[in-house]
Amino acid sequence: MAQSSVQVWEDFFKRYYWENILELAKNYPEKRTLNIQYPDFEKFDMELARELLEHPDHVLKDANDSLSAIDLPADVVFINTHVRIIKLPERIQIRELRSSDINKFIAVSGLIRKATEVRPKIINAAFKCRHCGVVTLVLQTEGKFIEPFICENDECGRKGQFKLVHEESEFIDAQKLRIQESPDDLRGGEQPQTLDVDVDDDLAGIVSPGDRVVISGILRSYQRTTQQGKSTFFDLVLDGVSIEIEDKEFEDIEISKEDIEEILSLGKDTKVYEKIIYSIAPSIYGYEEVKEAMALQLFSGIPKNLPDGARIRGDIHVLLVGDPGVAKSQLLRYAVKLAPRGIYTSGKSSTSAGLTATAVKDEFGEGRWTLEAGALVLADMGLACVDELDKMEADDRSSMHEAMEQQTISIAKAGILATLKSRCALLGAANPKFGRFDRYEPIAKQINMPPALLSRFDLIFILTDEPMVSRDTAIAEHILKAHYAGELAARRDNVIDSGISAEEITTAMEVIQPVIESEMLRKYIAYTKRKIFPIIQDDARKQLIDFYLGLRKQGEDPNSPVPVTARQLEALIRLAEASARVRLSSVITTEDTGRVVRIVMASLKQVMTDPETGKLDSDIINVGMGKSQRVKVKTLKEIIRELQEEYKSAVPLEEIISKAEESGIKKDTVEDMIQKLKQVGEILEASNNKFRVI
Repeated sequence: MAQSSVQVWEDFFKRYYWENILELAKNYPEKRTLNIQYPDFEKFDMELARELLEHPDHVLKDANDSLSAIDLPADVVFINTHVRIIKLPERIQIRELRSSDINKFIAVSGLIRKATEVRPKIINAAFKCRHCGVVTLVLQTEGKFIEPFICENDECGRKGQFKLVHEESEFIDAQKLRIQESPDDLRGGEQPQTLDVDVDDDLAGIVSPGDRVVISGILRSYQRTTQQGKSTFFDLVLDGVSIEIEDKEFEDIEISKEDIEEILSLGKDTKVYEKIIYSIAPSIYGYEEVKEAMALQLFSGIPKNLPDGARIRGDIHVLLVGDPGVAKSQLLRYAVKLAPRGIYTSGKSSTSAGLTATAVKDEFGEGRWTLEAGALVLADMGLACVDELDKMEADDRSSMHEAMEQQTISIAKAGILATLKSRCALLGAANPKFGRFDRYEPIAKQINMPPALLSRFDLIFILTDEPMVSRDTAIAEHILKAHYAGELAARRDNVIDSGISAEEITTAMEVIQPVIESEMLRKYIAYTKRKIFPIIQDDARKQLIDFYLGLRKQGEDPNSPVPVTARQLEALIRLAEASARVRLSSVITTEDTGRVVRIVMASLKQVMTDPETGKLDSDIINVGMGKSQRVKVKTLKEIIRELQEEYKSAVPLEEIISKAEESGIKKDTVEDMIQKLKQVGEILEASNNKFRVI
């Protein structure tokens, strides 16, 4: 077996990394790390590379000694430099760590769940004898602080007392991290496992909660201590040697040449949209428009970083508001399955801390406050699905505003001020205010969500459950076919000699079989996100501008509402980019803009139409009250003010109603408005059913 030595490492450095060492010398002492790629070392000597994995302490010591001793042309002497090994070919899952891995060199990947503050750690402590003043140096290699046993001065030789001399001791920066398995690698229902990591010197302070990393290091074990004494169980801690922050791309899906060929042929197919729509939640009947929007959300637009430092999001936010039992949650679950980094959470059980980030006292034994990333941070560069948005507390909902538009999360808790990234698309589901839509009431009134949040969604879909014989028959048949296929499969799996053939099951399953397998669809989306960056053509740009101006023109009359705002135009652009990506096209054509105009208009008509005027009014979503309603509120306040002067006191409700009906405002509307004005503090209920303007 080849033996690691300082000389062997010197040969390796000079043959493979001489340029890098000269670069390090130029930037020393600001930079003190030389990154070595494991495949290069393997190429140099296979036996030595294996020795590094089996006996890392000895081999890494030789590497660091060799780097410090190397002859440099400049007058630079390397002190406290580090050789850090990166790009290990195999990564071990945290849940698969076993006792055989202790003291071996391993790499684990996942996301940073917690990170403590960077603090100094003593590595060489200087102790002064209080009797004779002689200084004794003690290396602090163990986890516990070690003090000298007796004074080194032969003439003194006493066993104490010693004082720590800070000036002569040696300190380095240190930090503790907690890494958690990546959600992508988990099977359904598994609890993600964690591993504590110790990092020091220039590795400390380079990662923050929510980052996806690969950490290479030496696995150590420490004995647990309980109240009864020392335990036979040991805890695992990774002694970090190198940290690679993974490029947070859509995902690291391996796409083979055969896959690329299949992807390109799919992209050329004229029916690619239909195929993708029928591949999303095939077990749910209908909802083609919603599924099309979900497909565009998965492909997403292009995030843009502008020269002035501004960032425009590319992610598309979609909200589904619908009656109970219309399969909203099922659609959300399917989207999570398709998205590379999908996080599903239910609004009822989510707090703002669970969505954004929470400050917790760490369990690393020092009781410091640390940040723990929530769902929207963990879904960074992926998809966050939030069910039951309407059931969330108002305070918790407000924490989502910044995450949706700026795609960052600012934290000011327990003395920690931080900004975390949450570049994720949001797919939300909510029920109407009274559990089910009332077909005689305007829909916008029945969405129990604040306007500030609603206006940030690019698309809002209303899913009503209205009995209709033809549609109900089709849904019933679809559901029963799906259940029948499941029953056949269950019997074949569990009953010996069931007499059910695989062909029968395949035939029965056809109804709920996606046209494109979910694994292939993920690869298709990953490919478009890496390779396809479409640019809008002039005629497509003109079509979008004409559509936007055509709608805005309706609002030029002072008495008309503002039909749409620039937010809807941005949504159109994002959707058009996603539409071009679906076709693997590098240009956005009128075909794409025509498609997204259709989808956006369908969404706007459902949500932004003023029931009284029949016109589009963006204020219904942006402000929570349409223009026609605002005019009525103004009229009502004037009526109360006039009657107040007449009565010289608060006005009875009956008087207000009769006067308002003369102005053409219905009784129900008056009562509704009075309740709203009372809530916002515009009018006051002086006594029972008597009101006055404040």
